[in-house]
Amino acid sequence: MAVDISQVSVVDTEPGELPATMAAWVIREDRFGEPRDAFQVEEIEVPEPGAFEVVVRVMAAGVNFNNVWAALAEPISIFRYGDHPEFGHHIGGSDASGVVWKVGDGVTRWKPGDEVVIHCNMASYEDPEVHGLDPMAAPSQMIWGYETTWGSFAQFTKVQAQQLLPKPKHLSWEEAASYGLTYFTAYRMLLNRGALTAGKKVLIWGAAGGLGVFAVQLCKAAGAECVGVVSSEEKGELVKQLGAAGYLNRNDFKGMMRRGGETPEEEKARFKESRRFSEAVNEILGEAPDIVFEHVGTATFPTSVYAVKPFGKVVICGATSGYTLDFDVRYLWMRQKEIIGSHFANAWECNLANKLIEESKIRPVLWKTLGFDGVATAHQMMRDNEHLGKIAVLVGATEEGQGRTAEGPGAIRAEVGA
Repeated sequence: MAVDISQVSVVDTEPGELPATMAAWVIREDRFGEPRDAFQVEEIEVPEPGAFEVVVRVMAAGVNFNNVWAALAEPISIFRYGDHPEFGHHIGGSDASGVVWKVGDGVTRWKPGDEVVIHCNMASYEDPEVHGLDPMAAPSQMIWGYETTWGSFAQFTKVQAQQLLPKPKHLSWEEAASYGLTYFTAYRMLLNRGALTAGKKVLIWGAAGGLGVFAVQLCKAAGAECVGVVSSEEKGELVKQLGAAGYLNRNDFKGMMRRGGETPEEEKARFKESRRFSEAVNEILGEAPDIVFEHVGTATFPTSVYAVKPFGKVVICGATSGYTLDFDVRYLWMRQKEIIGSHFANAWECNLANKLIEESKIRPVLWKTLGFDGVATAHQMMRDNEHLGKIAVLVGATEEGQGRTAEGPGAIRAEVGA
């Protein structure tokens, strides 16, 4: 049945009371495929919050590539795990800003009417890892709005109370919805896993991309020095604006990229280019980097291991060019380097990172804002690599710029990309 979304910004209940149904962009198993087809608007019952849960009225949502994978059912179907077997549908969206609408039993920190942003890490309160080790180590750990349903592409979403953060007052709804997943990931990579401190030197792959723009700003805020790898001179100027000491255009070093299956002669030529690239990095930084910020994988990892200084760290959170890594391990053990994995962030890290946004020491970088009718389109743009930066979607907000209640710099509006 067709659902009228022209009034999606209108809610007939006051905070504290939920309507019976809501409009939501839904993926179901019988229509996996291209995002334009997999995402369809449906009328869905509004979930009630359980103990230590909160239902939030979504004012704006952020778009990430994870729900392109959800639409395609790649690398595996999302319906195999999480709460999907219970509900039988998937509402995606792992970034959001909104208003607390109803709280469940046991919630004392938040009340209806509070303006919030949502971080996307969920874990069971019963897992002991949550209470002393790290929630990211909990066996129940999942990414909300991807591994679970009730994500942000709907009028209302259900989250754990620990996922809520105060909305920065100087940001609009769409700006506040745009940064969580990528920024909090970059924060943990550098500040926790990479042990970033003042004076450190950092090499950032994809410095003008969704992760990189925050990595550059975090280095500046920490008093560290970084060099960014980008794909154009225009993007290089952006990362310098954000605080990088300099940049390298990866197109000037195409031969260093690992494809896999190189002949000995090709590998020798590739290594020569990696060495030339590393020398260029060292020239900008004055010495080899202490930390390499990795998320590219197959193509760049051999260079990352070679380029980082002895006792340095290669911190990796993803593998956009492939996750099968092949590198000369001699440069790892003989120079006592470290490879460190990192995945999103815990609630404490998200809170610390969000304070830097509140203080305008870090700024979101937003490219485009679409209406609620643009959810499928936004994901298809990502699928076809037609987007030029972070996309936000208005849900409860009726136009851009709403939600600001204080003065301060908003998001940087820019075309970005690795």
